[in-house]
Amino acid sequence: MNIQIFGSSKSFDSKKAERWFKERRIKYQYIDLKSKGLSPGEYRSVKAAVGYDALVNKNCRAYEELYMAYITPQAAEEKLLAYPELFNAPIVRNGKQATVGYCPDVWEQWE
Repeated sequence: MNIQIFGSSKSFDSKKAERWFKERRIKYQYIDLKSKGLSPGEYRSVKAAVGYDALVNKNCRAYEELYMAYITPQAAEEKLLAYPELFNAPIVRNGKQATVGYCPDVWEQWE
C-alpha cells in the first residue's frame, strides 16, 4: 500500500486518520493541504475516485469570499488548486483509490 494523507493541522478528522494508520502500523505519507495542496495530477486522480462535490468544503469562509458557487466549473477547479483551504480534509489516497473524510471502513478493505 502507498497511503497518502492530505490533511490539515486544524482538522480533527485528519488527526483521527493519522492515528488510525499509526495504530495499525501502516506507513503513510502526510501532506499538509494548506502549505502544499494537491498537484493537478493528484487532483485529477482523487476527483475521478470521489467526485468534485466531495472534495470541496462549501462551509469554509474562502468558498464564499471567492464566489465559488457563482463561477463556471472550470474556473472553480482552477481556484480549488490555487486555494487549497477549499478542500475537505482529510483526503486519503491509495493509488487510484481515495476517500474524503474519516472512512475507516473503506481503509480496512485496502489492506
